[in-house]
Amino acid sequence: MIPFLRLTPGEDNADVRVAVDRVIARGWFVLGPELDAFEREFAAAAGAQHAVGVGTGTDALAIAFRALGIGPGDEVITSPLSAAYSALAVMMAGARPVFADIDPERLTIDAAAVEAAITRRTAAIMPVHLYGQPADMVALSAVAERRGLGIVEDCCQAHLATCAGRPVGSYGVAAAYSFYPTKNLGALGDGGALTTNDPAIAARARRLRNGGQTDRYHHDEFGVNSRLDELQAAILRARLGWLPSWTARRRALAARYRMALEASGTIDVPLEFDAGHVYHLFPIRSGARDALQARLRAAGIETLIHYPVPIPQQPALANERPDDCPIATRVCAEILSLPLHPGLPDEAIDRVADAIQTARIES
Repeated sequence: MIPFLRLTPGEDNADVRVAVDRVIARGWFVLGPELDAFEREFAAAAGAQHAVGVGTGTDALAIAFRALGIGPGDEVITSPLSAAYSALAVMMAGARPVFADIDPERLTIDAAAVEAAITRRTAAIMPVHLYGQPADMVALSAVAERRGLGIVEDCCQAHLATCAGRPVGSYGVAAAYSFYPTKNLGALGDGGALTTNDPAIAARARRLRNGGQTDRYHHDEFGVNSRLDELQAAILRARLGWLPSWTARRRALAARYRMALEASGTIDVPLEFDAGHVYHLFPIRSGARDALQARLRAAGIETLIHYPVPIPQQPALANERPDDCPIATRVCAEILSLPLHPGLPDEAIDRVADAIQTARIES
C-alpha cells in the first residue's frame, strides 16, 4: 500500500520530543515564550515584520479581515476552488464572499474575473495559493492597485512559497497560514498564524485573538478565543528548521512525477507556473477521474480529491447567492491528488506513474 501521506514525526522526531518536553517542564501552556519565539521566527522566514499565532488558518483569515475593519456590508472576492474554510472565514467576519472563476491552467483565481466581479461593496481580494502553486500575484496586485483595494492572501497551502521571486504573503496587507497536520509545516494538532507588515494590524489581531483584551480581564472590543498554544508553537519551531529540506524533497518528487507522467502523455498534469511552487499537493486531471481513482485504489495506491465540490455549490453558501464558476465546476469533477510527502521514496512515484499509465491503457 502507498498511503497518501504520513503524519507521524519522522526525521524530526527527536527535535519534536525535545520541544514537547521543554514546554511540559516549563509548565506554561498558553501565550508564553514558545509562541513569542515562534512568531518572531516564522515572521522572519515568511519575509514579514509581524506574525500572530492563532488557533487555525480559518481564524487567521477571519481575524485578518476584522483587523482590517472588513465586516457586514462588505464583499471579499475569492476563489471557488479551495477548501470551503476560505470562504467561511469571510462569513465569520460578517462579510460576503464573492467568487471569481479560476484560470483553467493555473487553477488559481483569474485576475480578469476578479476585476469583473468588483462592485462598490468590494472591500478586499483574497487569492488562494492552491496546492502550493502561487496565484498570479503580479496580475492581481495590478488589479488591486488600479481599483484601490487591499489583498489578504490565503497562504494556508503555500508555506514559504514565492511568486516572481517574492514571498507569498508579501503582496497583501495581511496573509494567513494553516498549521493543520497535513500542511507542509504542520503541527500535531490545529494551529494558524497571520502575517503583516503593519504594526497596527498586528496589534489589533493580537487583541482580537484573545477576546479583545487590552489587559487582563479588560475587553475593549468583541474578540474571539483563538490562540496558538505553547505545545504547538514549540513543535512548529522544531519543524520550521526542517521546512527548507522538506520543500526541496517535495519539489524533487514533483519533478519525478512530471517527467514520468508528461512523457507518457496519458494524463493531464497542471503546469508549474512559478519556481516558487512548494507542492503541498500534486494534483492531476482526468475526465474519468472516479474510474482512475478506483483503479489506483485496487493497485494499493491511496489518492484524495481536493476538492470535489466548488465552494459556491456548498449548501452553507446558498444564502450568499454565489454566481456559478463553470471552470471551477469542471475542474472539481476532474481533479485527483496523488501521494506526495517528504518521506515518500522515489520508487513510490515510479509505481504510481506506472499504475496511472496502465489504468489509462486498460481503459
